[in-house]
Amino acid sequence: MTKLPLRIALRYLFARKSYNVINLISGIGVAGMAIGTAALVIILSVFNGFNMIVSDSLSDVSPDIEIRPASGKVFSPDTALFAPVLDNPDIVTLSSTLEEQVFISYEGRQSLARLKGLDPVGEEESSFRDHLAGGEWKLHKADLPCAVAGAGIAASLGLNPRFVTPMEVFYPSRTQAPSLSNPSATLRKQKLLTGGVFSVNAELDAKVVLVPIEVMRELLEYGQEVSALEIWTAKGRQEEVEKWLTEYLGDSFKVLDRYRQNQSVFKMMRYEKLAIFLILIFVVIIIAFNIYSSLKMLVIEKQGDTGTLRSLGAPESMLRKVFLLEGWLVSLLGMVIGLVLGVTVVLLQQKFGIMPMPGGFLVQAYPVVLKATDILWITLGVAGVGYLMALIPSRKV
Repeated sequence: MTKLPLRIALRYLFARKSYNVINLISGIGVAGMAIGTAALVIILSVFNGFNMIVSDSLSDVSPDIEIRPASGKVFSPDTALFAPVLDNPDIVTLSSTLEEQVFISYEGRQSLARLKGLDPVGEEESSFRDHLAGGEWKLHKADLPCAVAGAGIAASLGLNPRFVTPMEVFYPSRTQAPSLSNPSATLRKQKLLTGGVFSVNAELDAKVVLVPIEVMRELLEYGQEVSALEIWTAKGRQEEVEKWLTEYLGDSFKVLDRYRQNQSVFKMMRYEKLAIFLILIFVVIIIAFNIYSSLKMLVIEKQGDTGTLRSLGAPESMLRKVFLLEGWLVSLLGMVIGLVLGVTVVLLQQKFGIMPMPGGFLVQAYPVVLKATDILWITLGVAGVGYLMALIPSRKV
């Protein structure tokens, strides 16, 4: 008895209906669910591909571990507290940075920027040098300090490494009281030549300018203070070093891995992916109304069968289950076809790059990454939608 509703539902699914319009609507429902499911697989895989590019670019220019003060903006690393950190054999490279939001002016154009000062180790080992879009990687030209700017802010200000006009960087003095009669008198100023332009991603390109750390210290009126210590660890030792630093430094400092350094970016990517998934599921819900319509008509057509089954002693719950399974099988059939179609397209794109990227992008074809978790959520979402669309008309049998 338990398998009988499923056998009857399968018979209804593949049998020719009395009215061709039911076959047509059922076919449209299957095709619609297949297209919707395939679209979910393909679009989420493309989104994963772009996320991978962004994550790789962020990871490439971010240190393995970053140490920042838990309160305040700066701290001094020249203390006994950091001596064991400098002597840790698992730490391959350690550099200091000093950052602040500043005002930049260049030939009548102005912009706010995140000015980041690098010490000699950071200047030599920085991964930004691998992302140059123009000019050269140099923060010094003879005795003159230079800046390497992001492509976005360079475009907005008109900066070019070939130009000899320096940019002017302004920051309010920390030691002088502001003057109401002449506010500009308390502004600290530095002039910097443009050595090069880098391009990593839109967020960094639009706000970051790299300069020597001594320029930042003079501009901000600091001695040996730094904003952060950037650490690169030996291969496979990052988690152990991060755990040790967290326990050793305590609550006075924040020990950040690559994810926490760019937490806002990764959160935004997760929210965007969730929004895309919900929008596409809503499209699947609209498509699934075809299943609702075909099942309503099938209920009307099979009134004779339901009467016969009642005469044979079939309970109402069994009759409702027959039509529930019939409607659900339509959606599941479309979902399986869609999964096969979507996964096939994604694998072909990974192998052959059948869809090229328009314009001069970093990659020649649309990047795709197929994830098992995406397939699981798509299966649960589409199957759940199909079940609900079959449940409503089946309850009225």
